[in-house]
Amino acid sequence: MVTLKEIAQRCNVSVATVSNILNGKPKVSEETKKLVLEVVAETGYHPNYVAQGLRRQKTHTIGIIADEISLFSTPKMIESIMEYSEKQGYRTVVQNLRLFGRWKDAWYNQDELYRSVLEPALNELRSIKVEGVIYVASHAHVIRCFPKDFPIPVVLAYAYMDSDKVPCVVIDDEKGSYDMTKYLISMGHRRIGIAGGLSDNIHTQKRLIGYQKALFEEGILYNPSWISYGTWDRRSGYEQTEKLLQQGITAIFCLADQIAGGVYDYLEEHNLKVGEDISVVGFDNQEISEYFRPALTTMNIPLLEIGKCAAQVLLNIVEGQELQSEQTREIQMPCQLIVRDSVCRLN
Repeated sequence: MVTLKEIAQRCNVSVATVSNILNGKPKVSEETKKLVLEVVAETGYHPNYVAQGLRRQKTHTIGIIADEISLFSTPKMIESIMEYSEKQGYRTVVQNLRLFGRWKDAWYNQDELYRSVLEPALNELRSIKVEGVIYVASHAHVIRCFPKDFPIPVVLAYAYMDSDKVPCVVIDDEKGSYDMTKYLISMGHRRIGIAGGLSDNIHTQKRLIGYQKALFEEGILYNPSWISYGTWDRRSGYEQTEKLLQQGITAIFCLADQIAGGVYDYLEEHNLKVGEDISVVGFDNQEISEYFRPALTTMNIPLLEIGKCAAQVLLNIVEGQELQSEQTREIQMPCQLIVRDSVCRLN
């Protein structure tokens, strides 16, 4: 690697002069500036940012650790973190733990498996002197294995920490589900079934609370028979539909768009029309939801906003700004109702 000193020797100038030119500082003649830039271009010189950071004790680099970079929620959050950080003069380094790629769903509650990939990622980020870390989760879960004495500021995006000292930026699942249930009730539906994911999942639990609150406010008795649990995929939605229809429901609230895809499949096979015979709504606003026929009414998750907010919080900490007390615990980002064509109005 060509060094700053070698550039200076070739140009017969001081290292300070080369550094001033590369950093855009004035008081250098145009002739010298031209010569230095020509040699820089010829040699392919690039600054060694790590070395510079070590000298200054400030690298202007933050680390991003992702559960699984291939899942639908992750890329937008990472892109937003990177965009905001770059605008603030910070570079980013991404570590993908590949939890689902390695073990599918088997890593849940398997602390040793989790640590086996998390700790090397953290050590590598520390070795290059990142000034902060943003952990980007694929879904809401509690991060239990982060070292309690980790010396670098950490912020969580789309996840929770088992410590109130680490800020987390999450979606307001409860309010999103409340708003969706209220919408269905406003369309005349009072027998609303839930096609959910895993019963012990944070998203499922919070969305169920929002659903129950909306029913209570409207004087609708909560019926446990209207609630079904499964997994977060299309097949599970298909399997849950028959049970819900047997309860005489008029609308199915799917707690994920992928689940809604399976509900659509079942209804089509049984000659029932979505938005006419049965109303269906989802949650997530995945790209596929717009292309269902009819297009799926759903709840948009503000992934870009989550990423940007997480980056703002982290860089505020890195720059030494005081956080408000409520910010040190949990920041909830609101979801947005997306009304399409999958709900009919009842008389």
